[in-house]
Parts: sequence; structure tokens; C-alpha cells
Amino acid sequence: MITSPDNPKLKTIGRLADVRHRRRTGLFVAEGEDLVDAAARAGVEPEWLLVAGVDVEAGLLDEVSSLGSGTRVVGVYRQRFSEPGGELSVYLHGVADPGNVGTVIRSAHALCDGPVVLGPGCADPYSPKAVRASMGSVLARPPARADLGELRERLPIAAIALDPGSEPALAELRASELEPPVVVCLGAEREGLPRELRERADVVASIPLRADGPDSLNAAMAATVALYELRPRMARRRAGDRPDGTLSTTRMASDV
Repeated sequence: MITSPDNPKLKTIGRLADVRHRRRTGLFVAEGEDLVDAAARAGVEPEWLLVAGVDVEAGLLDEVSSLGSGTRVVGVYRQRFSEPGGELSVYLHGVADPGNVGTVIRSAHALCDGPVVLGPGCADPYSPKAVRASMGSVLARPPARADLGELRERLPIAAIALDPGSEPALAELRASELEPPVVVCLGAEREGLPRELRERADVVASIPLRADGPDSLNAAMAATVALYELRPRMARRRAGDRPDGTLSTTRMASDV
């Protein structure tokens, strides 16, 4: 039982809140039963686990927790990164909010077979906020790292850049524009994708929004809507149904 705040494992957990220490060590922290259970389901073994009242005094674990309410269990894990791939995946550029990055990783795990590819300027996917937002998906489906140019060198991708107000709408893409591997490319909500990346995309499309609603969606929401829209269309394309590929599984928001 750990009874001293000077214990090396507790000190390491505290230091891993700093991105520089995560980069130096290649480790990260997952707090709470849900994340530790998600790691176990994914077959990911911790470097070590500390359970309050079993391995460490509960108050000491709370002191190094990043959660305001404290935690009952903390796991320290080795960071892992995937190779880009899959028939459908997401590319993020300049998405600096860790909550958005973690949520996109979770949505991609739920809706497509490829990992999230993190380009320049993206938040650390293994920061505490990103790990929590992923709800364990960062463990089950680790992200990849590459810029769009590197991604094109590795794979014969069809890059679909999302840009508010552009035409066509995502639901109007032709089947010929959905030849896998398809990569949905997004930037941060305020800045969007840089012009040079939009120009290098195969298609620039938008998610139509209500005229009386907001003028944009954050990266996590836009990625989720796009994957939900494209996943069944690509499945129908593989099955040979509806060769024109123009029928959407979701209504445009402007029709609601």
C-alpha cells in the first residue's frame, strides 16, 4: 500500500499531466473504471494500475487525479499510434481542442474502419481531456499521424474536404467520388482547413445547416455527421445498389 506522496509512481502520474513529460516517456494516464475497463476489453495492458484503498491511500490518488471529484483507479499506459488505412477514415488539421480530438476518435471508432489521422497543429490525443472524451476509443483504435501530403504518398485516397457553404452538399456526392479509401478532411471550427489543403482535396463539400441556425459545427460534430452520412452510402456502393449513389440516409437539416 502506497502511503507517501513521494512515491515514484504517484509522482509520474502527476507529471504525465504535462505534454512534455508524455512526449519524453511515451506514457499517458487513464483515470476511472470506465477507461481502465475499456483498455482491458481492447487487450491493452497497463504499465501499472493503482486502485484506491488497495494499492494506494485514496487521498493520495485524489491528489494526483486530473478529475475534480477524484478517482478510484488510475492506469498508466504506453502510447500507441496506428498506420493510416481503412476504407473510410478522418483527417484532422489544426484541431487544437483535445475534447474535439478525443470525440472524433470515438466517433471514428463507432462509424468507420480507419483511424483518425492527426495532421499538424492537432491536440495531443493522449492528454487527459482527449483520453476522457474518447471514452477509451483511443486505446481500442489508436490514431495515426501524418500530414495530407504524406497520406497521399502512402495511400490512393479520395480526400473529401469539409468546408461550410461549399457545394455540393455531402449528401449529393456521386458514387464515383466515394471510391475507397475515402478520407474526410476537417479543420478547426473557426479557421477551417487552409486553402492549400482544400485545393489539394478531390472534392470540397459541406454539411447544410438551417438558415436560422449556427453558421458552423465544431470539428467533432461535423466529423460525426459526415461519417454517419458516408458509411451506409459506401456500403451500398460495395453491394452494387443504387449505382448513382445520390440517395442520402439522412435528411438535409434545411429540409427539417
